[in-house]
Amino acid sequence: MTVMHLAQLNIAHMRAPKDSPELADFVAALDPVNRLADEAPGFVWRLAGDGPEDVAEHDYGDHLVINFSLWESRDALWDFVYRSAHLGVMQRRREWFLRSAEPYTVMWWVPEGYIPALEEGMERLELLKAEGPTPRAFTFKDFYDSSEAAWRPAAAEARK
Repeated sequence: MTVMHLAQLNIAHMRAPKDSPELADFVAALDPVNRLADEAPGFVWRLAGDGPEDVAEHDYGDHLVINFSLWESRDALWDFVYRSAHLGVMQRRREWFLRSAEPYTVMWWVPEGYIPALEEGMERLELLKAEGPTPRAFTFKDFYDSSEAAWRPAAAEARK
């Protein structure tokens, strides 16, 4: 049986440029929260940025910040998001980011050792927007167990 990891992607559009006074508290929290994630039980990998604040900003426009990571389980990710110092930062997200009427976070299962490309994550987010939650793209609220995703192509590739 293939061991599966939980991939998660979330995006946010900043209300102002990263170096603006409006985002100073967010930028100051980046390094401590990223260190917390890196040291969290069940953490596997995350997309890292190039600057000292280590925020992954990519050319999708509109001051888009991307958080993309892999976790050993739903519980490991849940504990980091809702039972660590990350929660305090997340509770202030409306101060720093524009509201979105569309899904801005998505999860899916990948085989252990597989690192999905950012483009795959963005495709999964679009899939969630288009089809709603499925074993291929889901959320904490509408969660699918890894056994429901074992048929995915990435899992088949890992078995070869």
